[in-house]
Amino acid sequence: MKIKKGFELREVCDEHIIVAYGKENIDFNKVISLNESATYLWKAIVDKEFTADTLASLLCAEYEVDAETAKRDAQALLDEWTKVGLVE
Repeated sequence: MKIKKGFELREVCDEHIIVAYGKENIDFNKVISLNESATYLWKAIVDKEFTADTLASLLCAEYEVDAETAKRDAQALLDEWTKVGLVE
């Protein structure tokens, strides 16, 4: 998977949000707010191919979390990003 073109992370009023730009995303009308760990993952994988396992490994490397919890959380995040159309 990869983050779709036309989405970028911005900091607005101490919040990290994903914004859409470009005509391919003209109908994207959601505001996606990211917590600290999701922001860390976004920054780590932007412009790279990744899987849920990639995200889980990054979580284990950065946070004190066991592999099973990291995998479950990574898959939930990836499912949400897929559902709202951030990844392809």
